[in-house]
Amino acid sequence: MHTPSGLSLPVVPAAFAPVLPSRYDREPARGAGIRIKSDTLPGLESVSAVDEGSVWLHDALLGPHSADIVRYLSLARSTGGPVLDLGSGAGRLAVPFARHGFAVEAVDRDASALERLEGWARRIGPQVAGLLVTHRADLTELRLEGSYRLALLAGAMVTAVPPAHRPELLREVASHLETGGALALDYTAHQLPGLIAEPRRTWAFQVPRFDGIDEWVVARQVFDLPSMSERITYYTARTGKLSTERVVLTTDKWIVDPERLAAELHSAGLHIEGRRRHRIDDRTESVLLVCRTDD
Repeated sequence: MHTPSGLSLPVVPAAFAPVLPSRYDREPARGAGIRIKSDTLPGLESVSAVDEGSVWLHDALLGPHSADIVRYLSLARSTGGPVLDLGSGAGRLAVPFARHGFAVEAVDRDASALERLEGWARRIGPQVAGLLVTHRADLTELRLEGSYRLALLAGAMVTAVPPAHRPELLREVASHLETGGALALDYTAHQLPGLIAEPRRTWAFQVPRFDGIDEWVVARQVFDLPSMSERITYYTARTGKLSTERVVLTTDKWIVDPERLAAELHSAGLHIEGRRRHRIDDRTESVLLVCRTDD
């Protein structure tokens, strides 16, 4: 592996070595492995369901989006509730929103994630739990019944929706937004020349944990340009006092074409009111869009 100029990171421990991709698949291309800080992960977020043991990793993968809760809360204060959280997971946004007094409908396809969300809310108290409603559904088959002032597709969840299904999802959400309501979404934008030059990438990083477990990850990112898709495989090693657990996880995503997405939003009756870009590295950036209904 090589380390980018100016980046100093600890040496990967020996216990991590058996989890390298070569033990599961082919050896990564020479020079393709880059060790990176966990707060600058370049588009490695997972949009797949995770078990309880992978929560720390899932949160770390959202590092480039970690400040989005502040922006989304600020937007909610301007729109008011109810709030629709699409692809809510275990409540990373839904529960804090409820703590701030917003009624939230959390939608996710993973029943265990919604159970963790409900358990978290109950532990906080009945006032928070009473503001949360969960709805198990796949975003490609979403049918809503309520009306909302704000809808969220946060944590790059829009990349989990196949392009063929995305227009229908956007129309469904837009049709349930109240007048003056907003849809906010974020995604990782990849520069096309970078994808062409390096469609296979390998990253190594340590997951920040505070429970006594030492966790290292090698992530293999493979882009398929003809289908505009990507697959990320995470090879993890979690070392405690007595043993090391090795887990392999995968997530499949779709590469977002900004022009196509803008056209789909327009067709759904939404216009892009605000756009914020945050550079992650020299070929990747996080994009946050705020869209309003066409009144």
